[in-house]
Amino acid sequence: MPATPAWPPASTPRLFVDFPLGPDAAPLIDGAAAHYLLGVMRMKAGDPVLLFDNRSGEWLAVIADAAKRSLTLRIERQMRAIEHVPDLWLCFAPVKKARLDWIIEKATELGVARLQPVITERTIVERVKQERIEAQIVEACEQCGRTALPTLAEPVKLPQLLKDWPADRTLLFADEAGGVPLAKVDAPAPAAILTGPEGGFTDRERDMLVAHAAVRRIALGPRILRAETAAIAAVSLWMAQHGDWSVE
Repeated sequence: MPATPAWPPASTPRLFVDFPLGPDAAPLIDGAAAHYLLGVMRMKAGDPVLLFDNRSGEWLAVIADAAKRSLTLRIERQMRAIEHVPDLWLCFAPVKKARLDWIIEKATELGVARLQPVITERTIVERVKQERIEAQIVEACEQCGRTALPTLAEPVKLPQLLKDWPADRTLLFADEAGGVPLAKVDAPAPAAILTGPEGGFTDRERDMLVAHAAVRRIALGPRILRAETAAIAAVSLWMAQHGDWSVE
């Protein structure tokens, strides 16, 4: 007897919608998302779509009506409640376009709760296009199965970041000049990781950081890492030790 196909299929597309979902919702999808479903995926009435709203989790819907440039969906059932990601912030100096894209995508996939751009003395890219980053966050969440988007904060200069820093949150400063190996640092949530620009931190910034009560200097191995590599390596190590990677 042939096996019953899985429903919804593993290939079912996932979309973020910025409005509340629920059993009585009848989402209308238009614009770029509708073009993707209709023109790229060639979807039609009766096909399934997974939706998440950053509020209530993930929902299974089916296409009730497909017009030329829009679709009306019918909610079938809730698949998952909204997830609770580890309370880890990534504070990073913005880098050039492609490498910044990589930081945003991978940090989102790894489960970071908040993304905080930090302007340092050697930061080359001081203007951050928030809308572009927000779009990358959504795309990464759609791909990796997240139901909660990380918060994207406005860029802030390093002195202001430290001035406003919450006293109960450890700030793990990835210092190219050395520190305690992150694997040996006991810094559970709430925590944050700070990585610098391509040119590293200045001596003045290092002194400012080391003097701050919440800061702990960490090392990321014996080699000099690119800014984007350092950010993702540090997040990965923390997730393995204190995050949801350590949960069976």
